[in-house]
Amino acid sequence: MSYIIPKDECTLSDMKQFRERALSAGISRAASKLGVGPQELCSRQFLNVVDAGTALEQWNTAALAVVGNQYSVFQAIAAPALANNKLAVFYGVCLEEVPCPVSRLTIRSGGAAGNIMAEFDLEQVINSLTMEGYFNEPVCIDPTQIFAIQVTCRIMTGLLTRFPLKNFLIEPIGQTIA
Repeated sequence: MSYIIPKDECTLSDMKQFRERALSAGISRAASKLGVGPQELCSRQFLNVVDAGTALEQWNTAALAVVGNQYSVFQAIAAPALANNKLAVFYGVCLEEVPCPVSRLTIRSGGAAGNIMAEFDLEQVINSLTMEGYFNEPVCIDPTQIFAIQVTCRIMTGLLTRFPLKNFLIEPIGQTIA
């Protein structure tokens, strides 16, 4: 079961634990998937251009034109796939626009119509002061896995929406580009 914890309900220690738990889960899973020791891995932020193939280094949807439709947070890239030596971990979200034009976050494996790995109702974060939250558990995307991260439109704006996700990308040491 997936749910989001608003930042307003977290202490600094809670926020640190969410981040540490996500990093630990990512390193442990990457070590297992890549067949290397944890000491041979490093972490960085997910880079949309390099890791998802987007045109811009931003977390943007396409223009929100239809209420109820799902839109990729990777601009025009509906379903990216990670390289065979990278693993992504997502552990929270920041909403930047008031009023927030999206109501649900869906993370899928297998592409835009694939299996749902996690789904988060953003309504409780929308009603928070900070419009930021943490996932109850981190979501890991494995190497070469085709995936989709989508938001559901609740207000037709005709504009893109910025939708940054809290994340780590885990990869072998020596191949870090950032």
